[in-house]
Amino acid sequence: MYKLVIKRSFDFFGALLLILLTLPVFIVVALLLIIANKGTPFFIQKRPGKNERIFSILKFKTMNDAKDVYGNLLPDGERLTKIGSVIRKTSLDEIPQLLNVLKGEMSFIGPRPLLIRYLPYYTEQEKKRHDIRPGITGLAQVSGRNLLHWEARLSKDVYYVENLSLVLDVKIVFKTIINVLSSKDIVIDPSSTLQDLDEYRK
Repeated sequence: MYKLVIKRSFDFFGALLLILLTLPVFIVVALLLIIANKGTPFFIQKRPGKNERIFSILKFKTMNDAKDVYGNLLPDGERLTKIGSVIRKTSLDEIPQLLNVLKGEMSFIGPRPLLIRYLPYYTEQEKKRHDIRPGITGLAQVSGRNLLHWEARLSKDVYYVENLSLVLDVKIVFKTIINVLSSKDIVIDPSSTLQDLDEYRK
């Protein structure tokens, strides 16, 4: 009952409430990023969701579009703006994903939606991470975030899918709040600590 009905109800009404409560913050951050990025404040990217259905994830854009002399984007660490670094550290970049939750594309809690190009590199067991809606936060995120290696991270995702419950969700919510407030396990530039999955498993 919780997995099929109650969880989605919590997501919908919780997202609606938080959108209303964080609207002033949303507007201020958006305006700051428009100035810092000299353009759009949003980062939009296609990601696989439940049953590998592709959707557009929405986040605040914390990096600019600076390129080298050959027209290629500079490394993430070099494009991360000062305001973007603060926004990532405080996890404010995740606020726009409330709209994804409201639309039913995501949940508050679940495996993080990763890149489409990773799909061929999951084991059959790891593919279970797409049996449910992806989340803004999840078991892997409160167990080490980007500090976990890929096997441990994906194993946490599968464990969550196989053991999804109200009690587990409540634990993850509290751990997420504690981690955000203490800035624990937050890596400003994930590429500096975690190799891309497709490169890692080649």
